[in-house]
Amino acid sequence: MRCRLLPLVLLTAMSCGRKVEAAGVCAATDSRIVVETAKHRLALCSGGQESAVFGIRLGRGGVGKRVEGDGKTPLGTYPLGAPRPSKRFGTFIPIGYPTAEQRNQGFTGGDVGVHGPLRWVRWLGSLVNTFDSSDGCVGVATDEEINEIAAWIAKVHAQTIEIR
Repeated sequence: MRCRLLPLVLLTAMSCGRKVEAAGVCAATDSRIVVETAKHRLALCSGGQESAVFGIRLGRGGVGKRVEGDGKTPLGTYPLGAPRPSKRFGTFIPIGYPTAEQRNQGFTGGDVGVHGPLRWVRWLGSLVNTFDSSDGCVGVATDEEINEIAAWIAKVHAQTIEIR
């Protein structure tokens, strides 16, 4: 039985790799992060061009967050906070959810962000993204990936994330 699982594990590891094929999602000319939830990809966009693309995992409850604790990743355009160290994820980049308009519509929650892997599973590398397992955040598979994203934000002064 183990021999039958090994090809599946290897195929999964290869498909959840560091960079994902680019697909031209950077319509805006400002520097921003664009998350395509249906494709599980995060693109760093500047001047209408992708500079890097990463595979991601989303909230275990899917997308369309409205209520705190629903395990869903929010959809919309949000301000990005400054990357900061995190004991749970290595690096955490806050997302300004909910917006004032969403709050007026009754949306609740907070502590949503882009982050690296949980400290106790980071040894899994790209396999971390095999399943949507976050509490509503956007997660990348490795510390190297989240550090690259954080460095890019600082370099280009990106202030926005669009999650669609």
